[in-house]
Amino acid sequence: MDLFSRSWTALRTAVAELPDEDFARPSGCTGWLVRDLVCHLIIDAQDVLITLVTPAETEPTRDAVTYWNVEDRPPTGEDPLDALTVRLAAAYEEPRLLKFHLDDLGSAAGRAAVLADPALRVGTRDEVLTVADYLSVYVLEWTLHHLDLIAHLPDAADPPAEGLAGARELLERIAGAAFPPSLSDKDALLMGTGRRAPTEEEKAELEKADLGELAAKLPLVLG
Repeated sequence: MDLFSRSWTALRTAVAELPDEDFARPSGCTGWLVRDLVCHLIIDAQDVLITLVTPAETEPTRDAVTYWNVEDRPPTGEDPLDALTVRLAAAYEEPRLLKFHLDDLGSAAGRAAVLADPALRVGTRDEVLTVADYLSVYVLEWTLHHLDLIAHLPDAADPPAEGLAGARELLERIAGAAFPPSLSDKDALLMGTGRRAPTEEEKAELEKADLGELAAKLPLVLG
């Protein structure tokens, strides 16, 4: 719960501190500008609010690891929902409106997470998870999108160290193998999810690591 709050607060703060001109820059998400990514974060905040007030009576069907679908190809930006996000972002017209809406909904989502019982079972995407697992999913989501936000903004702050470590730990559980200790948490996340290609030195480290079948599956495209 605490890790969720820290990761989400850091991401919202990073958006709030962006100069208006940065909203027209590319993000780390294929086909999306920074403004499009911020619009997606607003939709994510809505998802958190909706899910936390959607209790389920049945046993959990997924946890923080099995929640994710590992796709066989990276996104192209042409998915209809991705395209809808771009149109929604453009409708805001001014960055301050995106900032306001994210702060408004994002603050509410953060408060709802703090108040939620970690053991409560909730429903989302036709699946059932505990609140604790659901919020762990979003630690990875927030951290990866924080990296996407700052992908082309060298002066912007990184995600919090504890969020990077927690996101790496979950990604390794999804992968079923640990990335080489020589890789920083940030680099493991970026390379492990295909957000950047490894250097020749990093390729050698990955080849030496005991990744088993995972090596052929990298990057892990999470959906």
